[in-house]
Amino acid sequence: MKEVVVPIYYRIYRELKERISRGLYSGKLPTEKELCAEFEVSRLTLRRALDELKRELLIESSKGRGTFVLRQKREESIGSLTGFTEEASRDGRAAESIVLENRIATPPEDIAELFKMPRNGMVVLLNRVRYLDGEPYGLERAFINPIVDIRVLNIVEKDMSRESLYSILKDELQIVLGFAQESIEVCKITKEDAKHLKVSEETYGILRDRHTYTSSELCVEVVRSVYRGDRYKLKVVRRVE
Repeated sequence: MKEVVVPIYYRIYRELKERISRGLYSGKLPTEKELCAEFEVSRLTLRRALDELKRELLIESSKGRGTFVLRQKREESIGSLTGFTEEASRDGRAAESIVLENRIATPPEDIAELFKMPRNGMVVLLNRVRYLDGEPYGLERAFINPIVDIRVLNIVEKDMSRESLYSILKDELQIVLGFAQESIEVCKITKEDAKHLKVSEETYGILRDRHTYTSSELCVEVVRSVYRGDRYKLKVVRRVE
């Protein structure tokens, strides 16, 4: 069998990708001159390798500044019903939150209808900026239904910068979650949200609207989230029926 010859640029690409995955280049890559000398190749060959890394969004070049390693997007599976803190822990990443609001509030009309409560009813409003590995990642504005369990109101007394909402609902209150319905779309990030997420105004992001139901099909939570488009990645698993 004829041996397949792997192009030089591709071998360089694989080596650099491996170094990035091992954290050897946590910030800026060596200069093109230094890499050419190390691999004993021309700039044309090296740039083909770098182009492959750029195509995979592993690096980016800035004229006059050099080539930098990009932070990797968090991949989220939309087939499982878990919270932000749980998913971050599963991925081995550090999750933090800044609480903007945690109070009793009158819900918007559409949420009152979902919660099957009067329009002047009261819910818990929990508004948080979510951080991953020290960087702002998204804004989550949650409305929680006390009709499901009146003890939900105690959430306003908790330190939700540290606590997991889903952990409270499932473990502390013993609410059995059944399923969630969710819509996902691209949006322009507003001026106020951009300030919290540390991105430019009208940058594109991901808007998610999730309705979580108990096993008895009562809507216990509605969360409306905006995530940075440059840090977010969805994974969908489809199975043959």
